[in-house]
Amino acid sequence: MKILVINGANLNMLGVREPEIYGSKTLSDLEKDIQDKSKELGVSVTCVQSNFEGEIVEYIQKALGKYDGIIINAGGYTHTSVVILDALKAVGLPCVEVHLSNIFEREEFRKHSYISLYANKTICGKGFLGYLEALQFLKDNFS
Repeated sequence: MKILVINGANLNMLGVREPEIYGSKTLSDLEKDIQDKSKELGVSVTCVQSNFEGEIVEYIQKALGKYDGIIINAGGYTHTSVVILDALKAVGLPCVEVHLSNIFEREEFRKHSYISLYANKTICGKGFLGYLEALQFLKDNFS
């Protein structure tokens, strides 16, 4: 099984950005945790990050025929991007939406997710563990 993990806008700032919300670990730390879990599960994972909506759409589109599932934390694009939703629907791959914080307990505008309209599962508020849960979910349900 091959899984694409997409991290969106500002996730490259983990460890610096609002550590009281997102913690002190970095994106590199997150990617290491993901790779370690993927080896344990016997799945292949590719991690990418972009601050650009169009690049995230291209990652999703290029996943078609190459990956068996997508884990996505689109950052702020979660709440604004119909085009990311449309890209996910177009490729039709199993998808888990992940958020480090619980978006449903934050500002009102964060409570709406376009991605959740497509995702097979949404995991919020579990920090890095949410990504590991997402890997397990895809492996258990779509391999």
